[in-house]
Amino acid sequence: VQLQAFGGGLVQSGGSLRLSCAASGRTFDRYATGWFRQAPGMQREFVAAIKWDGTGTHYADFVKGRFTVSRDNAKSMVDLQMNSLKPDDTAVYYCAASVRYPVWASGDGVVYWGKGTQVTVSS
Repeated sequence: VQLQAFGGGLVQSGGSLRLSCAASGRTFDRYATGWFRQAPGMQREFVAAIKWDGTGTHYADFVKGRFTVSRDNAKSMVDLQMNSLKPDDTAVYYCAASVRYPVWASGDGVVYWGKGTQVTVSS
């Protein structure tokens, strides 16, 4: 499975962005998909994840109520809708395919990482 995140950009505080993760490979729907982010000089952190069949989701506390993850296995796509963005959300965002659900914040269980997309939120 190959993953590519896109949709990042520059947005003002309070604004919205929708990230997408495009997957190639026939087995994409066998994996949970997680979103992680990494800000400059910071550790990578878990953001959100969705079960392989889309029947379950979970989020980091700092994005609950603001971000929504969804997937369309027919299109091999996973989206992350980000609303009420804050400057602290500035980071490179990565999607990842995991054999575990819930997806572990440590990233254990992730078997494929995608290339990231930069999100910058200005104050």
